[in-house]
Amino acid sequence: MRSELAIALAQVNPTVGDLAGNLELARRVRREAAEAGADLVVFPELLLIGYPPEDLVLRPALVDAAHRAIDRLVADSREPGPALLVTGPWSQLGLVYNAALLVHEGVAVVRVKHDLPNYGVFDEKRVFASGPPPEPIMFRGVSLGVMICEDMWTPEVSGHLAAGGAELLLVPNGSPYEADKFDARVDLARTRARETRLPVAYVNQVGGQDELVFDGASFCVNSDGQIAVQLSAWREQVVVTRWRKANGRWTCAEGPREALPDRLESTYSAMVIGLRDYVDKNRFPGVVLGLSGGIDSALSAAVAVDALGPSRVIGVRLRSSFTSELSMDEAERCGRLLGIRLETLSIEESVTAVERALGPLFAGRPRDVTEENIQARIRGLTLMAISNKFGHMVLTTGNKSEMSVGYATLYGDMCGGYSVLKDVYKTEVYRLSRWRNAHRPSMALGPDGAAVPEGTISRVPTAELRANQTDQDSLPPYEQLDAALEGLVEHERAVDDIEADGLPRALVRRVQHMLYQAEYKRRQAPPGVKITRRSFGRDRRYPITNRFRDP
Repeated sequence: MRSELAIALAQVNPTVGDLAGNLELARRVRREAAEAGADLVVFPELLLIGYPPEDLVLRPALVDAAHRAIDRLVADSREPGPALLVTGPWSQLGLVYNAALLVHEGVAVVRVKHDLPNYGVFDEKRVFASGPPPEPIMFRGVSLGVMICEDMWTPEVSGHLAAGGAELLLVPNGSPYEADKFDARVDLARTRARETRLPVAYVNQVGGQDELVFDGASFCVNSDGQIAVQLSAWREQVVVTRWRKANGRWTCAEGPREALPDRLESTYSAMVIGLRDYVDKNRFPGVVLGLSGGIDSALSAAVAVDALGPSRVIGVRLRSSFTSELSMDEAERCGRLLGIRLETLSIEESVTAVERALGPLFAGRPRDVTEENIQARIRGLTLMAISNKFGHMVLTTGNKSEMSVGYATLYGDMCGGYSVLKDVYKTEVYRLSRWRNAHRPSMALGPDGAAVPEGTISRVPTAELRANQTDQDSLPPYEQLDAALEGLVEHERAVDDIEADGLPRALVRRVQHMLYQAEYKRRQAPPGVKITRRSFGRDRRYPITNRFRDP
């Protein structure tokens, strides 16, 4: 009876729909794991087609291509090397399943996902069929229990596997990042390990896919709930773990125990990796963004440089009659700190031309937000023209506080292909800016020192669409605004409950009204990195037409 096993945890970054690239990724990892002496390689969820595939998996051609990729791996497995626990869609009797296949010595043994998540960002019941609770797989005399992602989150599958004689549990995952989620994963793995008295090897993917970003941080937990191996967050790794059977039980030997980043570092890393993969996987040469001299555009530029390098980022100062010299100076300081190309364009003639064209129709009416929005839309038009000409994607710079209450101009500063701050509240923008000035993440391509000018952090926020304008002319103080939004958005709390925490009722009611009224804008906003538990878009889906208000 075998008493030792070497299992490689393949924490990798696949690309949705790139079956050829993902197949080659699996083959490369198999070669690497073979050199390290692995018996088995465990990949993340849906490796061959990428996760999440959304409705792409409804295309029979995609599923057929995945089957052909599996056939190639089965053929490869006839040659010396480790077995693969590879993942992808599996079609059987007209149904498509989310599957894991143990590929070894010319044979593939299939197990399918039983518990399909259908909440938050997940809608797997839309595209996959649920399989029966999986049975263990025998591999070299060892009974392996395979739980695909959500199968670990409840005791049904692990209990079924344990009752069927499984000796250790393998968990391929596509678990998206959100703040503080790692502890929840570990707690669940420990719970399943203690319930079944079986160790757990948990393998998560890394990298960005549209609005989701995956942090990796794969690990092994022994049956006593202790972490034996901890992989890094935010980078690809293939780590061979060593397992030994003694007294009838398998135990993972102590291995690398990488320190995991704190919340601010994780949030910043999520923005960097999310933007990098969105730009690179969609084959943009770089990004262009307006540098206003404010903190949102400065932090967005810092993230862009850390993600892509300074040579792939273009900053543009867009001067109007209301643009202060302080704003121009702060934008220039930001460009110098980051080492990016900085252009300066005047939009005044364009604004004047549009206002002149509308003059006869607007005659007799006072200037108001209409004229302010013309400026914002000319800015958006200018940046989109630069994008069309040079191919760089426009990076939008609005934050979650603004998007929550509609403090943004549709077809103006909302123009763009991606927003790194979409799920980051304004108060967090300040904390992240100060954090980045004191720290440089290991994956960053930007400067070692400060990346956001100190003067930009300390100045009063303003859109500069009219004379002497500040954000607080239209919004509550950001500390109060964000506290109200935390309750309304992240926790769906009632106005009464938020008021009981000390916020003025009138303020909370006002914020709730603005939140609901801005839904139509958010439907037309660009995608952005999911950071919180309730990001706009895939997480929080409210009707545009909506008369409900708390009593």
